[in-house]
Amino acid sequence: MGVWQIIKLAIAGIRANKMRSFLTMLGVIIGVAAVIVLVSIGEGASKSVTDRIEGMGSNLISVSIRGNQSSAVLTYDEVQKWKERAGVKGLAPIVSGNVSLKYGSNKYDTSLEGVNEEYQEVRNHKVQAGRFILPMDVSLRQKVVLLGTEVSTELFGSMNPVGEMVKINGTNFKVVGLLEEKGSESMGSNDDKVLIPLTTAERLLNSKGIRSVYVQAESPEVVDSVVTQIDNILFRKTNDTDSYRVFNQAEMLSTVNEVTGTFTAMLGGIAAISLLVGGIGIMNIMLVSVTERTREIGIRKAIGAKRKDILRQFLIEALVVSSSGGIIGIILGIAGSSILGSVMSLDTVVSFKIMVLAFGFSLFIGMVFGMYPANKAAKLNPIEALRFE
Repeated sequence: MGVWQIIKLAIAGIRANKMRSFLTMLGVIIGVAAVIVLVSIGEGASKSVTDRIEGMGSNLISVSIRGNQSSAVLTYDEVQKWKERAGVKGLAPIVSGNVSLKYGSNKYDTSLEGVNEEYQEVRNHKVQAGRFILPMDVSLRQKVVLLGTEVSTELFGSMNPVGEMVKINGTNFKVVGLLEEKGSESMGSNDDKVLIPLTTAERLLNSKGIRSVYVQAESPEVVDSVVTQIDNILFRKTNDTDSYRVFNQAEMLSTVNEVTGTFTAMLGGIAAISLLVGGIGIMNIMLVSVTERTREIGIRKAIGAKRKDILRQFLIEALVVSSSGGIIGIILGIAGSSILGSVMSLDTVVSFKIMVLAFGFSLFIGMVFGMYPANKAAKLNPIEALRFE
C-alpha cells in the first residue's frame, strides 16, 4: 500500500472508533494546547516588561546611592554640575519618601518624589491637566504638587483637582497638575504618587541630600561614555564602589529578558510533560490495535507484505493520530490564550514558532511512542498470526 492509502485507512479507523481515538489524542491535545497557552503568557509578560523599560528610553541612566555613608550623598548643586559632562542631555535628581495627603475628610497615604523641571522629559512623565513643575518652583521652594491618577481618584473622585489645596503631612500645597496614567513598573505604581519641587521635598521630608538621580544621555551611542564619567565622579567622591550603583536601561533589559526567558522555558517544559503522557496513551492504544489486528497482519504477510511495509503502516497510523491531536491542540491553544488574556487582563503573544515547535513535538512523540507497537507488529510470525483467534 502507498503512504496516502495508509493515511486514508488510518483516518477511517479514527472515524470508526471515535471515542477511543479521541481519548488517545486527548493527551496530545492537552499537551500542545498547554504549551501554546503557557508559553504565550510567558512571552506576553516578557514583551510587556520590555515595552515598559524601552518606554523609559534606551538612553536613560539610573544612579542610586546605597548604604548610610554620608560622604556619598549628593547635593543638588553637585548633580547639576554633571550637565557639563559630554553626552549628558538631562538630569532628574529625586528625593523620595512616604507622606499622608488630606483633602476635606478624605485621607490617603502615598509615596512622594521631589523633582526638578527636567523630570518630565527625562522620565517621560507628562501631565493631562494643569502644568508641570517650573524652575521657579524649585528655586523658590514653592508648595505646589502634581497628583498621580490613583491619588487623584482617592481624594477627588472624578473631579478635576487642579487649583485645589491639599495637605501633605499637615502642610498646605496647591495642586498645579494631574499626571497622565502610566501604569506600574518594577519599583511600583507610577500613578500612586505625588510630585513636588525637589527643594521643597528636602525640607518637608527633612532629607539630607540626594540618593537617586536619573540621567538622560544625548543618544544611546554615548550611554557607555556617560556611565563611565559618572562612575569616575562618584568613585572620586566616595572611594568606595559599593556605596553607589550606576546602570543603564540596556543592562536592565538584558537582565529582564534573561529572567523572563528562563520563566517561559520553564512553563513550556512543564506543559511538555503532558505531551509525554499523551505519547504513552498513543503507544498503549497502538499495542491494543496490534493485538486486535493480528490476523490482518498475518494475511498481509502471507500475500507478500514485507516487514518494512507493516512497520510503515503502523508508524503512519500513530503519526496520523498524534498530528490530528496536534492540530486540534493548536486551535485550542490559540483560542485559550486569547480567552485567558481577555478574562485575566494578561498580555499573551502566540508566536508561529511556538505553534510549529509544539506541532513538531507532537509528531516526534507519535513517532517515538508508535515505534514499539509498529515494530512489534512487523515482527509477528505470519503462521502464528493467521492462527490467532
